[in-house]
Amino acid sequence: MTSHSPAQPAAVFALLLRAGTWPSWSPIDSAEIEGGGDPGALQQVGDTRVFRTGRAVSRERVVELVSDRRFGYETVGGPFRSYRGTVDLAPAPQGGTHISWSAVFTPKLPLSGRFWQWYLTRFMQRMADGLAAAAPRSRGSEV
Repeated sequence: MTSHSPAQPAAVFALLLRAGTWPSWSPIDSAEIEGGGDPGALQQVGDTRVFRTGRAVSRERVVELVSDRRFGYETVGGPFRSYRGTVDLAPAPQGGTHISWSAVFTPKLPLSGRFWQWYLTRFMQRMADGLAAAAPRSRGSEV
């Protein structure tokens, strides 16, 4: 899924690095850092975030960080055998940032792939659009 933010890549990346900001710009209701870390702090590779959306809980481990360019995460448990999400950021020719949010996954339940593709396509688009809209309002460039 793609979106465009008028903010610079550093500001967009800063929001991704702070799990505590996610509920303010995404459909996620709450965010915590496993082990009691500060959700407002900058995340690092290896950190596990716990997100709640309604009754659903997801645990995601940060697996890749490329400053101002890429944020990679994998789910821990849940309905997937494997799940790797990636948010790629690039300076847009018209200014601002081009956001590309994608995932590669294998569901645990056979024949549920089409459902998850349908669901995740919509969910990730909401995530990308929320991130794009929130970045210009944030003071996220202060990394």
